Amino acid sequence: MLFGLLSVAGCSGIPRSPQTPAIAAAVPFAPLAADAGGSWPQKDWWRRYQDPTLDELIDAGLAKSPNLQAAHARFDAARESVRLAGAATGAQVSLASDFDRQRLSDNGLFPPQLLGFHWYNQASLGLQFNYTFDWWGKQRAAIGAALDQAHAAAADRSAAELVLTSSIADTYFGWQADQQRLALAHENLGMAVQAGRIAVERVQADLESADAVHHAESAIASAREQIAILEGSARLRLVALAALCGRSTAELPPLQAKPLPAVIATVPDNVRIDLISRRADITASRWRIEVMQQNVQSARAQFFPDISINALAGVSAIDVGKLLEYGSRVPQAGISLHLPIFDNGTLAAQYHGSIDQWHAAIASYDQTLIDAARDVSTQLATRQQLMAQREQRLIETQAAAKLHSGAAAQVRQGLVDARVQLNAAEVLLMQRDGLTQLDAQLLSADIGLQRALGGGYDAAQETPNSPLGKNESTP
Repeated sequence: MLFGLLSVAGCSGIPRSPQTPAIAAAVPFAPLAADAGGSWPQKDWWRRYQDPTLDELIDAGLAKSPNLQAAHARFDAARESVRLAGAATGAQVSLASDFDRQRLSDNGLFPPQLLGFHWYNQASLGLQFNYTFDWWGKQRAAIGAALDQAHAAAADRSAAELVLTSSIADTYFGWQADQQRLALAHENLGMAVQAGRIAVERVQADLESADAVHHAESAIASAREQIAILEGSARLRLVALAALCGRSTAELPPLQAKPLPAVIATVPDNVRIDLISRRADITASRWRIEVMQQNVQSARAQFFPDISINALAGVSAIDVGKLLEYGSRVPQAGISLHLPIFDNGTLAAQYHGSIDQWHAAIASYDQTLIDAARDVSTQLATRQQLMAQREQRLIETQAAAKLHSGAAAQVRQGLVDARVQLNAAEVLLMQRDGLTQLDAQLLSADIGLQRALGGGYDAAQETPNSPLGKNESTP
């Protein structure tokens, strides 16, 4: 009767289970005009560029990057938390023993003269058993929250891998672009030096004023400045590449200049729906909603009574030699009840706080979807813009090449002097340099699109729409 009254009194303030809000099942994204029919990135998406040096750099980064090792450590810690939460459930059995030697006080309750001794021994040995009933799902919710947190950490690890691999690829191809532009800059310097010699000869022949030499010197200095800029950019990219790979620049594999790979301008079908399972950050955010929902259930379960049983099978004696005798047994058994009746609003504050965290996790998830949509849209728009620019720049470059060929022919025929050919060559070099820059930007946008599309990630688990429905045992 007393137990029933206490249960009614303690449970009278239990809040109702909150309604589960709708969670978006698609990314708010309308794909831009682009060639569909493409495939989703593979897990080793960087191999599409067919560059063994890039493969070696990324393998090194995945093996030694401190940031990635930290992500692995967070996942391992989350995985161990699942084991810790599981260990707190079920029966607990422990063995305890102790031995004490103590002197009786001459002025104590039992004088030693009456007992006939001053010193005595006390030995005990016992097996303790404890079991708490999880009738309200509190322990199950704790295990579920830990498991969902481990899933989120696994997705975070995949997201960290993608950031690392895409950064290595982008930095590596940036270095390749610098090398191509450096070659063009050295050609430009050679032409500037040649134009300077012609200017000196014409001034000496009184065919030009001294200003022609000054213009030539300025052009030579500008060409050398451009070379210094590109060499500095290449060195900085090497430093960044070494840091991404977790090694020094001297430990990097030999890098050789080579043409930039071509970009395939297609996108996968059903980007709006499938992107949710293809991006690790979205999956991690979704699992965090699961964690918060489990915490809500755990906080609500705190309002219900905890009932546990305890038992002790042990022996105790003041004579160690008699410790294991039948008469030394001290068995004990009991049942305990913990029922919150008045806590000054602590449980209610914890419960409503968990609901607020749950709603915050949902808002964060919605923002992650928006960011993903913006990321894909930005990379697609950038790639389309650059491809349109490249098409026109290619026409300009081809026209400049024809003008250069015509000027060279006129020089061979003696119709004009070499300055006409040098001017045409300078224009052609400018167009080629611009085309190289567009190719590098286009490749960077393509790498960004591979990252925005998830970089080959595919969620192995399906997260339920109503995680609170996974544990319906709560009254």
